[in-house]
Amino acid sequence: MSVRLATRVGSLALANPVLAASGTYGYGLDLLDLCPPERLGGFVSKGLSPRPRAGNPTPRTVETAAGMINSIGLQNVGVEAFCRDALPLLRERAAVVVVNVFGERPEEYAEVIARCEAETGVAGYELNVSCPNVTAGGMEFGHDPVQLERLTALCRAATRRPLWVKLSPNAPHLVDTGRAAVAGGADALTLINTLRAIAIDAAARRPVLATAYGGLSGPAIKPIALRMVWDVHKALPQVPLVGIGGIETGRDAAEFLLAGASAVQVGTAIFRDAAAPLRIIGELDAFCAAHGVAEVAELIGGLSWR
Repeated sequence: MSVRLATRVGSLALANPVLAASGTYGYGLDLLDLCPPERLGGFVSKGLSPRPRAGNPTPRTVETAAGMINSIGLQNVGVEAFCRDALPLLRERAAVVVVNVFGERPEEYAEVIARCEAETGVAGYELNVSCPNVTAGGMEFGHDPVQLERLTALCRAATRRPLWVKLSPNAPHLVDTGRAAVAGGADALTLINTLRAIAIDAAARRPVLATAYGGLSGPAIKPIALRMVWDVHKALPQVPLVGIGGIETGRDAAEFLLAGASAVQVGTAIFRDAAAPLRIIGELDAFCAAHGVAEVAELIGGLSWR
């Protein structure tokens, strides 16, 4: 059975619904031989700030029983280096590039977008308002609906390209922040980012990470992510969603689509299997064929309950 894998996230058309998540696929060039970006539905760049950023001190990653905790602190080369060094090569390969945008102040988000607006080959933007590993920006905006709406509106005014907002699972009222992002002009919502967590070295009686706290990702958070995608889909059924959180198989991807996502992002799985997104695309195709699903779009929001 031939399965049509094409999907849409709002106005952005994707050949298939599997993207590589921000911070796990670099700037799109690190895994060219193992996982070519043009074979994915798209990829989200490592978070970009106006200027290069060193990130947090080490150690800043630790493996857990069902995933990992990271405290990278949004280390990145800066938007100028990305546009100069990576984007031309990505354009040549016709990759679908969504730029993840970060700033310590709202104006810095707009600054990154303004620089990218001067370039072709950028399919859209994902606002990072949910990173738990920085002292300024990040969750500061993502937890306050008023600030989030203002930030989203500022970025909306800076571009006509698709604008996604990556929501924080640590926010006290996730649906409220989703509504605020949409009110500010977001075309789609990405969820979820990592959950705030800590790992302890019992022998040393110290936290493992230099910053103590980090963000938990991987299979451990999948049930939480599914619940949050479904909650937001039920509350905002007309808003396109991109699901993230512990996706390791094609069946996992199908579950997120059924919960209401139009596409998914694969993150932590890439650290163990660099070609995981390609494998998941193939497994999703096989899942659909085995269950009589002619078009992957048929799965979106198809969860039966009561």
